[in-house]
Amino acid sequence: MNILNVSGSPHVHSDESTKKIMWRVNMALVPALLCAIAYFGLPALLVSLVSVASCVLFQWLIEKFIMKVPTSIGDGSAVVTGLLLAFNVPATAQMLWIVVIGALVAIGIGKMSFGGLGKNPFNPALVGRVFLLISFPVQMTTWPVAEGLFPMGFDVPTGATPLGAFKEGALGEGVTFMDAFLGHIGGSMGEVSAIAILLGACYLLWKKVISWHIPVAFIGTAFLFSGILWLIDPTAYMDPVMTILTGGIMLGACFMATDMVTSPMAKSGQLIFGFGCGLLTIIIRNWGSYPEGVSFAILIMNSVTPLLNRWFKPTRFAV
Repeated sequence: MNILNVSGSPHVHSDESTKKIMWRVNMALVPALLCAIAYFGLPALLVSLVSVASCVLFQWLIEKFIMKVPTSIGDGSAVVTGLLLAFNVPATAQMLWIVVIGALVAIGIGKMSFGGLGKNPFNPALVGRVFLLISFPVQMTTWPVAEGLFPMGFDVPTGATPLGAFKEGALGEGVTFMDAFLGHIGGSMGEVSAIAILLGACYLLWKKVISWHIPVAFIGTAFLFSGILWLIDPTAYMDPVMTILTGGIMLGACFMATDMVTSPMAKSGQLIFGFGCGLLTIIIRNWGSYPEGVSFAILIMNSVTPLLNRWFKPTRFAV
């Protein structure tokens, strides 16, 4: 009798492989990484290297000594987690040891405790990020300021992000749309440059690694609801364009909400998933304790993904 072995998702019926997909995602993150290094200097590079190396090391150790299975670090998924985790923390030298802890949580709890790639219900990088935010709130909210291109040294000045300034009632004073678009603002590495993130997203769309449904639904919903609030009271709510250009909406919509393991399979389910992410982000930003809500919104919608996969199923073929 032939035994059919079914592996974990993603299941792609083509010449594509998980390894190809993961390394394409890594390539798509390069423009944003280069921009972060250009604005924050050596600390951004160090945080990225430590995060990636820690994620790869922890995955190798867990697979070899705990799970006792062949190592899978060559597929590039641990590198993706490491880069995304680095993109979600302040690019300061003081974050290095904290990033190692975040990497352990992201890989050990967010990914490998569920069986590894394809079995994790939540985005591992966001699990690590939220753990760090709750455990080290001061360090995780001390943001470097992008004062100029290619700063030298490790002493990067810190200050409020546009979202933080808005939360304090300053409404993002001194930050222009062009600053936000090009990345000349304070924040984490994943917040600095909308154009760099869009370049990476276009590459993923071209290679068909992701589809347009989640990013468009996510960004469109955030723009729509923030626009409604802004029209009601422009003195109390942030402009909708600035809303999507600042914070983690662009990175979350293009690189984390589109994670094929933790997002719905059907296009209709993806649209609802993106809508929920956008709506929750705006709700948390405006009425929650934190100025940012992307991470929490995506994780909440990750928990809804099994229901969306049950309610909205892909078109069947050869039936």
